[in-house]
Amino acid sequence: MASTPILALPNFNKEFIVKTDACNEEIGEVLIQDGRPIAFLSKTLPSKKISLSTYEKEIWIVFHAFQKWRPCLMGHHFLIKTNHQSLKYLLK
Repeated sequence: MASTPILALPNFNKEFIVKTDACNEEIGEVLIQDGRPIAFLSKTLPSKKISLSTYEKEIWIVFHAFQKWRPCLMGHHFLIKTNHQSLKYLLK
């Protein structure tokens, strides 16, 4: 990494994007707006969650991100981006 990203302030008139990723033992979440990060979280999974399937980890992290940033997301339009193919059809 050549430079450290600077966190932006949220603009509640614009769309938010929540990007999530779950690996074997770690999770990562980023709240983005206009291509700039507003907040992020990276931590190891709780021991109870490590044995879950990849699908269950990915859906859990989406739920975790929504809980974490609920004050920013409630009442505003937002997108959830994940790299897990089957979650693409969550609402269908």
